[in-house]
Amino acid sequence: MSKIALVTDSTGYIPKDLVDKYNITVAPQVLIWGKEMFEDGVDIMPNEFYTRLQKATIMPSTSQVTVAKFHEIFQRLLDQDCQILAILIAAKLSGTINSAVQAKEMQPAGAPIEIVDSNTTAMAMGYQVLVTARAIKQGATLAECVKLAEEATKHTGVLFAVDTLEFLHRGGRIGGGSRFLGTALNIKPILEVRNGAVEAVERVRTRSKSLSRIIELVVEQIGARTPVRLAALHANAAEDAHFVLEEASQKLSPIETVFSEVSPVVGTHAGPGTVGLAYMAGM
Repeated sequence: MSKIALVTDSTGYIPKDLVDKYNITVAPQVLIWGKEMFEDGVDIMPNEFYTRLQKATIMPSTSQVTVAKFHEIFQRLLDQDCQILAILIAAKLSGTINSAVQAKEMQPAGAPIEIVDSNTTAMAMGYQVLVTARAIKQGATLAECVKLAEEATKHTGVLFAVDTLEFLHRGGRIGGGSRFLGTALNIKPILEVRNGAVEAVERVRTRSKSLSRIIELVVEQIGARTPVRLAALHANAAEDAHFVLEEASQKLSPIETVFSEVSPVVGTHAGPGTVGLAYMAGM
């Protein structure tokens, strides 16, 4: 029986110990900084990225995982007699799925490659990957894994507080959050990835209120659903993210928690100081 190989992209920033435990292949997004190009999470890590960003005169930009990189990954896994399931960042946020589809089309007709749009990113996508990885360990078929991954998209979410909308606006990822542009500088926007796009939720006046509010909103969204899995993520704001995870855990009693950084590519758009809370609930 062919093995099932799980592929995702680096915007999930699933902690390395879990990537290794479940043998997940992570396709790196591309960070472009002047004349330099980096593979997200491979050539540049969050600490280095945010340190450099503070002093940068040229701002970085990003590009999706290349067709060539997906072709290389798919070919290697097929050569190992694997069936492939790729769970990737929302198509509305990135051209990554398009790259994967093109790479799949370069393989012989009928190659066992399935591609699922996570409809989100960060650890909201990460939990979709992890629940599927655990099913693979338990002997699920490729068709069962595809169905599970598609179902998981209905059970995940991520909300985040940003210090400024400048980075999302500049990168064209702001979606419905554009209605917050031009507001007072001390207003702290709360955003979420909803139906695959970044949308505005509300705005509050202080950083501390924004952190408390994302916890309240996640509690509301989860409701009575169990079990609950939570993940805090941050862009150079570890202390705030620890606070969010601890407070949310007291309210929701999760069966699993993850503390994750925001990948450099996501950090390019969200900006330093971003703190998010992702969840999976009800499966």
